[in-house]
Amino acid sequence: MSLTRKLMVAAVAGSFALPTLAADDMALLKAELKRLSARIENLERQNKDMEQALATERISEKEPEIATRLKAVEFQTLSMQKQARQIEALEGITVGASLTGVLQKVGAGDTASTAAETRANYRGDVSVTLPGGEIGNAEGRIFGHFRFGQGTGIGLRPTYTSGANTTAFEVGSTPADDSFGILAQAWYQLKIPLMNDGTQTRANAREHLHLTAGKIDPFVFFDQNAAADDESARFMNNAFVHNPLLDSGGDIRADAYGFAPGAIVQYVNERQKGAEWGLSLGVFGSGPGANFTGSLAGPFVIAQAETAARINYLPGNYRAYLWHNGRGSGYDGIERKHSGVGFSADQKVTDEVTLFGRYGHQFTGKVRFDRALTLGGELDGSLWGRAADGLGLAVGSLRTSTDFRNDSPTVDANADAVPDFGYQASGAEKQLELYYRFKLNGHVELTPDLQWIRQPGGNAGAATVKVLGLRAKLGF
Repeated sequence: MSLTRKLMVAAVAGSFALPTLAADDMALLKAELKRLSARIENLERQNKDMEQALATERISEKEPEIATRLKAVEFQTLSMQKQARQIEALEGITVGASLTGVLQKVGAGDTASTAAETRANYRGDVSVTLPGGEIGNAEGRIFGHFRFGQGTGIGLRPTYTSGANTTAFEVGSTPADDSFGILAQAWYQLKIPLMNDGTQTRANAREHLHLTAGKIDPFVFFDQNAAADDESARFMNNAFVHNPLLDSGGDIRADAYGFAPGAIVQYVNERQKGAEWGLSLGVFGSGPGANFTGSLAGPFVIAQAETAARINYLPGNYRAYLWHNGRGSGYDGIERKHSGVGFSADQKVTDEVTLFGRYGHQFTGKVRFDRALTLGGELDGSLWGRAADGLGLAVGSLRTSTDFRNDSPTVDANADAVPDFGYQASGAEKQLELYYRFKLNGHVELTPDLQWIRQPGGNAGAATVKVLGLRAKLGF
């Protein structure tokens, strides 16, 4: 019977029952208080056990289940926070790596050793880009490039082309059983947004000034070409990789591996999509200054203007540049001031075909060839269902300079002014290269390659040089 009903019965029965009912209610109240006290004690004991369990990070099967669950959630949260911090620390860091191997074969009549040669080599490249901090609105980045390799490649008889295998990377002083490696590039670049009204921010600025300094490959910033500038993926003959006057002809006078200390100022305008343009000026160490063994006086200076353009909505790039080298090296071994002008263009003419062209014209300096023209292109494999493949063809002509033509006949070996060249140079050396790049998967490429060098070194009496090669590349 409930307490309410008891009270109603008590009211009807009379006052004599009240003492009995009060006694019963008191007993019920005492029992309820005892139960509540026991429950509070139990909760206090559980709370104490919980505090003891949470006092240590160790998980035990004897501790309360809720403590175990709380620790698991805490560990998971801490792990997620750690991963978030790691991701934040890695933000802005990029790493690229590739390994390229080349096998080439050439006949006995085409080598300097007069013996048939089959040579293999490999080259590895690892590059890292790191955030370089901020200075006001300017954003910096740090770039490092490590290169290693083994194998000098085939040795051709004299040609204007400095190499049929531009991937070869080794020096003669390196022991044959050792790989050879260097810090190829290490430079810092500051990207400064040019904001000419109050509504612009660093994120949406369309004009920038780039300041770069360090050990640099000048061809990363000058004479670029989308179809002919990467010997590990496209043409291997050095005459097609860069402007022949600068590279094969040696007018750039970087170190033995193509790198030099320098500084670059570049203005980039991206206000109109598809018609971006820029101006660049670079100053680099030349000769002894390029390999840190001599003065930086008489540097190599190059200025470039470039613009993007679209023909029938297809992208292209056009570049013109002037250079001057205060320590240019002539074919007679004498340092003089060298200068010239160059052009580099690449243009997609269809969705599958990209064409390229380069031209170089030497103004001053005693050089073996003073005009260089290279033309070619690449057809991707879309037409036969292999869009990642590429079929490339290039032709080139390096014209013998007047000075070299006049000085090149065989003369008295004791003559001081003119070296003994052994033949009469005339006309122009001509090159042709054909390759097919077969993409096995996202990381592996195989490229059979054929090269012909006609009238090598401007020697009209020399037979055509023929080189057969196979390139394999792993890229990450």
